[in-house]
Formats: sequence, structure tokens, C-alpha cells
Amino acid sequence: METRLTEVEIRLTHQEASLEELNQALIQQQQLIERLQRELNLVKTRLLAVEASPVAPQSEETPPPHY
Repeated sequence: METRLTEVEIRLTHQEASLEELNQALIQQQQLIERLQRELNLVKTRLLAVEASPVAPQSEETPPPHY
């Protein structure tokens, strides 16, 4: 009986350690997701702030007058 109790305690200790490792991994992933969301929002803001290019696309460019 005591051997079984010891085995259960050992398993519980290992499970607690595993749970803590998974919790830390989850925290790191959430922090990464939040950082990436902030970066994405910054890129979106910068992209929307960029003015349209004054150069027309090649298909819309008129040939120079000497043609």
C-alpha cells in the first residue's frame, strides 16, 4: 500500500511539473501573439498612411513625345 502511495505521489509531482512547463509555454505564446498583433496593427497603420505613388503603372504610362 505504501509503495502505491509513493508511486502516486511521484506521478503527481511529475504531472505538476509538466503542467507548469505547459503553462509557461502558453504564457510565452500569448505574449508572442500579442506582440505580433501590435506589429501587424502598426504595419496596417503605416500602409494606410502611405500616399499613392505619383508614378502611373506601366500599362497606363503614355509613350514619350518623340515616338
